[in-house]
Amino acid sequence: MSGRIVCALADIPDRDARTFLLDGPGGPRKAVIVRRDDAVFGYLNRCPHEGIPLDWGTVSRLVDRGCRHLICHAHSAYFEIEDGFCVEGPCAGDSLEALPVSVEAGNVVLAGDS
Repeated sequence: MSGRIVCALADIPDRDARTFLLDGPGGPRKAVIVRRDDAVFGYLNRCPHEGIPLDWGTVSRLVDRGCRHLICHAHSAYFEIEDGFCVEGPCAGDSLEALPVSVEAGNVVLAGDS
């Protein structure tokens, strides 16, 4: 293993996202991990617009129906799944802060000391 296990890949339904609290050198951080088939994409769960979690309030889904975008439900910002780039909303042109995640032996793994 080249990092810390966050969860089993099976814990995140395909074409959906889940949030996690990650311990790290700077203290706990909220993360969102998206699964699309056997690929995963990880970001800090913090919108660049006002620094609030993407799942602010009572949210049932963090991705749109086609699993093309992560959604910040506070101000309807849309972020590309592959790179976290905001394509719509008050922070258009900004990006989510990426986390280095991968799939190893059926687990979602956060690389190194991230």
